[in-house]
Amino acid sequence: MTQVQLAEAAGTSQRAISYYETEAGFPPMPTVVALAEVLQVSTDELIGIKEPKGDLLQDDPKTRRLWKKFQQVRDLPEKDQRAVIRLVNSLASASRAGGASHHPAGK
Repeated sequence: MTQVQLAEAAGTSQRAISYYETEAGFPPMPTVVALAEVLQVSTDELIGIKEPKGDLLQDDPKTRRLWKKFQQVRDLPEKDQRAVIRLVNSLASASRAGGASHHPAGK
């Protein structure tokens, strides 16, 4: 789902979705609820209080390891959380553009 599609479905703007993703900004509660509904997850799952339901974490050890690492991010100071999110977004953008090398996770 693109940022534009998510924004339209949640009744917000693409710019707001981008801010929440890249700046570690937190949306207002009505937006959290709308995003959770669109993404078909609980608000607790969306904000990282609970692990996502479903078989993905149980069936995929790599995803489970990554989820646990990202749970550690929420214990970091906000400035460091934003830095981690910017790094992830930068790597994901480079990967989508075909410019990133592919290293195994955890190495």
